[in-house]
Amino acid sequence: MRHRSTSRLRSRLLAAVASAATLVATASIWPQTASAATTITNGGFEAGTLSGWTTAGSTSVTTSGPHSGTYAAMVGSTSPSGTSSIAQSFTAPATSPSLSFWYNVTCPDTVTYDWATATLLDTTTNTTTTVLAKTCVANSGWKQVTKTLTPNDNYTLTLISKDDNYAGDPTYTLYDDVTLSGGVPTNDFSISASPASATVNAGSSATSSISTAVTAGAAQSVTLSASGLPSGAAATFSPNPINSGATSTMTLTAAASTPGGTYPVTVTGTGASATHTTTFTLTVNGTGPSLVKVSSDPFTDTDAQHATEVEPDTYSFGTTIVAAHQTGRVSGGGSSDVGWETSTDSGATWHNGFLPGITVNRGSGSYAQVSDASVAYDAKHNVWLISSLPIDSSGGVPGVLVSRSTDGGLTWGNPVNSAGFDGADYDKNWIVCDNTSTSPHYGNCYTEVDITSSGNSEVMSTSTDGGLTWGGNVHPAGSPSGLGGQPVVQPNGNVIVPFSTNGSAIHSFMSTNGGASWSSAVTVATVNAHAVAGGLRDGEGLPSAEIDASGKVYVVWQDCRFRSGCPANDIVMSTSTNGTTWSAVTRVPIDATTSGVEHMIPGIGVDRATSGTTAKLGLYYYFYSNANCTASTCRMSVGFISSADGGTTWSAAQTVAGPMTMAQIANTSQGRMVGDYISASVVNGKSIAVFAVGKTPTNGQAFDEGMYTVAGGLALRAGTTASSTVPVYGSANGNTGAPGLLKAH
Repeated sequence: MRHRSTSRLRSRLLAAVASAATLVATASIWPQTASAATTITNGGFEAGTLSGWTTAGSTSVTTSGPHSGTYAAMVGSTSPSGTSSIAQSFTAPATSPSLSFWYNVTCPDTVTYDWATATLLDTTTNTTTTVLAKTCVANSGWKQVTKTLTPNDNYTLTLISKDDNYAGDPTYTLYDDVTLSGGVPTNDFSISASPASATVNAGSSATSSISTAVTAGAAQSVTLSASGLPSGAAATFSPNPINSGATSTMTLTAAASTPGGTYPVTVTGTGASATHTTTFTLTVNGTGPSLVKVSSDPFTDTDAQHATEVEPDTYSFGTTIVAAHQTGRVSGGGSSDVGWETSTDSGATWHNGFLPGITVNRGSGSYAQVSDASVAYDAKHNVWLISSLPIDSSGGVPGVLVSRSTDGGLTWGNPVNSAGFDGADYDKNWIVCDNTSTSPHYGNCYTEVDITSSGNSEVMSTSTDGGLTWGGNVHPAGSPSGLGGQPVVQPNGNVIVPFSTNGSAIHSFMSTNGGASWSSAVTVATVNAHAVAGGLRDGEGLPSAEIDASGKVYVVWQDCRFRSGCPANDIVMSTSTNGTTWSAVTRVPIDATTSGVEHMIPGIGVDRATSGTTAKLGLYYYFYSNANCTASTCRMSVGFISSADGGTTWSAAQTVAGPMTMAQIANTSQGRMVGDYISASVVNGKSIAVFAVGKTPTNGQAFDEGMYTVAGGLALRAGTTASSTVPVYGSANGNTGAPGLLKAH
């Protein structure tokens, strides 16, 4: 989330939570030395006590909202409680050992003061690993952490909740289902590729040796296959199948028509008792993505980190595309100014600049920083709009500003006030306009934002004069709490607003009367999320939403429900034609569910000239090639995948930028940052996005993180890989109803 006023956040009370929690047992003792065991004792806390655990501070078990079963551990309290923890020692199994646990943090403050964290001490090597980075979210929902262990080493796991003892915002964390896995499988094998990558020209081929080895038991027959190949490419194996311990030659052949780009190919070995994968990176020369840097940070103020640019949004109308983003990221929140880029020729060439009149760093502005840029176009009034959040010198966010351009996005005036400016604190704004000439509300523009000083209460504001003036805040019925809403407008004028309920689920509300009133929220789906490694600020699963020509809404977010054990996130999608009933959640098939790849921060674009079963979708996202990485080893890239049938099937995924290290991107109080969100637009059948890429700085500055795009955009190709529809666990259906009816995981 973004910068918030700490003084106002501290006024948020948790009395409702306190009254709902059923505390079963409480302990407040200092830690004692625990002896190692070969299993986790009472890891699901179903003993109804904390037996088997060493406790410190305020700890208990609770029946209020466990991840599974009847009980969960409650570390901390609904009253100020300082630092509390539970710990247990154990010995890792001899074969393929791993540790996992689930957590649900309630932290209405910021990570500067309060947090949940977890450490794992390997007492055999005397090394400590932070398996859960400091996390502070108002209501995270249940999320899982997994960690691979060293066979036979002794460990101590400590689960912690830290509260700063401020009476207005007690922080506590629920932990549940702590499990230790591993053992001695009857038969098992490993698989690897050498070389693990190759570059070919279209029409040529490359080879790699796929080696297997027996890791337990006896040899078994292994059948080899490959997935994730680009259009026109094929893979063959000789011999196939093989016995584990043998080697096969994989030949990858690119057709003359295979589009250029970099593609992660998943090689799968399927045996009678085990299945394993390895990744081969295929680069096809030719007409692949060519990156263009469209903006860089020119500022020198000492508040910000230079040169950094983060968190872009784009919007297109006709052949014009406008992007906006933070420039000069400040660790605690916001940036030196909002940068903008405009292309009037479908992304072939770009103009850029920085918005005047907002911050002290540009023009006549008076605010210290600014954050959260969002772009819209009002066709009726022929005006481009960029909304943003100003941050004053005390850290407050008083409302939403809107900057206007009346010359096609090439010059921008000083901003006008939109929602807020009423003494409250605001966050996560988004803007959209009704551009259908036959709509009864043609020319209306809508701003979504949440009031952080009122528990993230969702509100909307409407303009009918091209963003010059804005109406007062209107709360949806039932006053839902959440953030990151992205309103979209159907051809009939109905406005649908998907949003995150503070990380635990995706809900939506709507207006059928031009913003005069807004409905109560319905549930799109619960969120099942893996904690992204590397200390990355990943947006906590904020949705990205777009709409097709018929008014069908597409919503995507990061989620782990299709992966057994939740070891990594996929990008998933739900759709609706009316804003009240949502489809079952489907998985975008970027790679195999066993790939170990982590996907996050998606941005979807839809060709608004298409619809239904022929709707063309383009999806950009960030990913780690290995989810089980650390701040020093994580490597992040930008990927792209497309569909020509409304998301039923998808093309092969391709890498368009990266990899980059965590040290190459902005460092914030809530983690390393490329953005809480990105977005995509479609122009003339090409998908265009602007995204942050970090590189090694060469100019003496601490960073070289700028805004890039793919020259001319990426074609929306058809594919044959079907989306998945049956999750491993969690809610598969887009159920409707009042917020909070579904349990988050």
